[in-house]
Amino acid sequence: MKMIYTLFLFALLSSACHAFVNDFCVANLKGPDGPSGYECKQPNTVTVDDFVFSGFVAGNTSGIFNAAVTPAFVTELPGVNGLGLSAARLDLAKGGFVPVHSHTASSEIMIMVKGEITAGFITPSAAYQKTLKPGDVMVFPQGLLHFQVNSGKGKATAFLAFSNPSPGAQLLDLLLFGNNLPSELISQTTLLDYEQVKKLKARFGGRG
Repeated sequence: MKMIYTLFLFALLSSACHAFVNDFCVANLKGPDGPSGYECKQPNTVTVDDFVFSGFVAGNTSGIFNAAVTPAFVTELPGVNGLGLSAARLDLAKGGFVPVHSHTASSEIMIMVKGEITAGFITPSAAYQKTLKPGDVMVFPQGLLHFQVNSGKGKATAFLAFSNPSPGAQLLDLLLFGNNLPSELISQTTLLDYEQVKKLKARFGGRG
């Protein structure tokens, strides 16, 4: 039994990222991005700018969702490589929203700064939603479908924190209607009207 524990500990330590072995592991963005993140930059090439992101300004909310997400992920802030965290800024115009989506490799925390946002997440057995105002904080567990909607009378802003340097996102609307599957098949498997599927495919750039 002692040998099993020893082997387990060795496997755990050997799979740990560079950031746990060294003080940090600033991402070498010129190299490949693997399952454990980017390789480390050479220490003599690291600068303080690798740990600073100065772009947390309001994004362009004129898109299809009237929403803007300004990321401070590893590609924008190389210093978070291997640290298991990142951040983003969310701006929603009046009526704007972030459609139902998930982060398969990250949990998320939303910190309200301005306006009013109704947010929630869905599990197989329940749905949780709440209208949030400045000072409120909400967490979205890893992998669960969730959303944010500007339910106020003006613009809304929130800061987001993630438990992954590259949280990624899978937007349900884009997955369903931004592909080349036949509209008949999507209609059949979602119980949506065929003509509505065609309209949504046209809106999200899908074909078929």
